Amino acid sequence: MSATSSSLRTNDVKTNAVKENQQPITGLGQGDIAPNVFLCGDPARIAKVSAKWDEFEEVCCVREYTVHTGSKDGVALSAASTGIGAPSTAFIMEQLANLGATTFIRIGNSGALGDDVALGDYVITTASIRDEGTTRSYVRPEFPAAADYRVTAALVAAAAERDATFHTGVSLSVDGFYPVNKVLSDNGALLPMSHKGYQQSFMNNVMLDAKAAGAMNIEMESSTILTLASLFGLRAGCICTVSDRCPWPGPGQDSIALDQNIDGAIDIAIAAALQLAP
Repeated sequence: MSATSSSLRTNDVKTNAVKENQQPITGLGQGDIAPNVFLCGDPARIAKVSAKWDEFEEVCCVREYTVHTGSKDGVALSAASTGIGAPSTAFIMEQLANLGATTFIRIGNSGALGDDVALGDYVITTASIRDEGTTRSYVRPEFPAAADYRVTAALVAAAAERDATFHTGVSLSVDGFYPVNKVLSDNGALLPMSHKGYQQSFMNNVMLDAKAAGAMNIEMESSTILTLASLFGLRAGCICTVSDRCPWPGPGQDSIALDQNIDGAIDIAIAAALQLAP
């Protein structure tokens, strides 16, 4: 199927036949996944990734998971949505690894923490702060969530070739969007975003402490991707555009600017994947 064609939905064209090494819930099986995989939180972004390939097929569309597999310039590629946050990300990563994926590149958006990180910039994550619970079910919390140096180098090279404005550094990866993010009041106080102002004292300084430690941005999936890839002996890296500044409210990108910057991140990620392919 060409990249300009509308993809067929899995449930419309697949039979109920059991596939070799079939995975639960998604129904993905042997032959559905390429070694090189792009990961996006939003299922709608998968079509934006695969539209840039020479050909693709939709091999999964269930719950938060949409998966396309195809190729560009002779390199086999897959793109899979993770949904929001660590648990759903770990679930699909397990399945992709089971089916032969070896290299993962996250493409996403994030909030800026670093003072020199501007809206529309890119952050290429070198490591993540594991402020989520999912990876603790895999390994003790002292284990680092570090990006693979080869994937990071390929992303940096691709971004530099395109004269993109980017930063490399540590990302804060969280579980709870509302409890960790804060609203800046008129008098400069940081207030919780949770319903009716709910908070616990331990929540209050997570974001500010990460910023003081030099974290560039805040998002919700990178630490899971990097930790699991490391544990499984696979390669992973992340590139995120900056769509907002933290704490809120602050200036944010409009939908057109965000789409353009996500599109740029996709181009960088594809170029990096092609560079990494044997």
